Amino acid sequence: MRLAVISDIHGNSFALEAVLADIARQAPDQIVNLGDVLASPIAPRETAELLSGRNIVTIRGNHDRWMTTLRVEAQAPVDRFATAQLTDAQHDWLATLPATAVVEDVYLCHATPTSDEAMWLDTLWDGRTTTLPDEDEVTRKADGIVYPVILCGHTHIPRAVRLHDGRQVINPGSVGLQTMHGSPDARYAILDRRDGRWSASFRTVAYDTEAAARAAEANGFPQWREALIGGWATPVGLFG
Repeated sequence: MRLAVISDIHGNSFALEAVLADIARQAPDQIVNLGDVLASPIAPRETAELLSGRNIVTIRGNHDRWMTTLRVEAQAPVDRFATAQLTDAQHDWLATLPATAVVEDVYLCHATPTSDEAMWLDTLWDGRTTTLPDEDEVTRKADGIVYPVILCGHTHIPRAVRLHDGRQVINPGSVGLQTMHGSPDARYAILDRRDGRWSASFRTVAYDTEAAARAAEANGFPQWREALIGGWATPVGLFG
């Protein structure tokens, strides 16, 4: 069994198109998507069109929830922009996404099993600094999840940990928005199960970051340029 794991596309159709092409070469049995799909000043409608009709198991992220449950005037500027770009059908699809899912023996959540906003494998501090919490803290957030692999996104930082009981918690990183990496390339993960055991590999895919940055600027969000073309920026101020 082979799974391709994508997350945090954030309406970046340029990155998604490149990642889907790379995924096709990996020939997975299934693609799963961990949420924060369309919230972006880049190309939310085009991103939804790229995903339409594909056999991708998708759950919702915090931005997906905000875009479909908050009044427009209560949404952050990026979410408000993206919401306005969607067709009624795309908005309805976003609103139907579940908070979690299970594929084979793999559990899917956006941030943690009980929250779509909490940090799990990385705690963000000041500036560009992140740190991995200790095992007790990571394990507590996996309480009650009996599956051997738990997938999460949200932080945009690829990471795989293995708990003492053998369970793995894996974050594939972000397809559409890199911060604090020092590289703008899109990221996702491939999971392979052989002889009953899962292993993960992380993939990095170059794409036309300049085109994505120009789209964000044209839509009134110039602060996205540095993150999109460089990958060194912090996430501070991007969505507000």
